[in-house]
Order: sequence, then C-alpha cells, then structure tokens
Amino acid sequence: QVQLVESGGGLVQPGGSLRLSCAASGSIFSFDAMAWYRQAPGKEREWVATFTSGGSTIYADSVKGRFTISRDNAKNTVDLQINSLKPEDTAVYYCHVVRYPAVWGQGTLVTVSS
Repeated sequence: QVQLVESGGGLVQPGGSLRLSCAASGSIFSFDAMAWYRQAPGKEREWVATFTSGGSTIYADSVKGRFTISRDNAKNTVDLQINSLKPEDTAVYYCHVVRYPAVWGQGTLVTVSS
C-alpha cells in the first residue's frame, strides 16, 4: 500500500517562495515517476510537474521557470520548490506516483495573498 504525505504549504505574499515536500511510503521504487498536481478553489485538479523515471523533469507552461521538482530516492521524498509566487498559484498541492493513479495524499494548501 502506498501512502503520500505532503507538507510545507502556507500563506505567502506575491513574489515569495515555498518549498513543498512529499514523503512517500510503501511500494515505491527509484524507477517510479512522481509528480505534483494542484487544485485551485472551484477548479479541477491540474498537473504541475513530473520527475520522470529517467531522472528528467517536465513542467506545465504556467510554472516553468518558477517551480523546480526534485527527488531524493534515499529518503523517498519528492520536493517542489516554488518561487515568484502569484495569486493564481493559490491551490492545494498534491504529490502523485504515476504508477498508482488512484493514490493521493491529503495535499498541502498554498495561499498567495498580500
């Protein structure tokens, strides 16, 4: 059974930064692609970034250049460094293991407001 626990969210002013972290447990291996998604109030969940099984990174156009996804296989964590935050980045952020499409954590709320 796979479990995902996100942390690091909070209230931040526009232009600020946060570092989100996801601790994964269970049958997760270094070859598993992992991703971050987000869901803004009243909107559908959207993909943000992926750390692929080959170690490359892919980003949604809306966050490219501002967000950085990284992974620590030894700790089984995947982080999301988010910089130059905008009000439209306000959302609950979720990490995700691509191989387990039905598994989601509780998410961590990021609120960008002055």
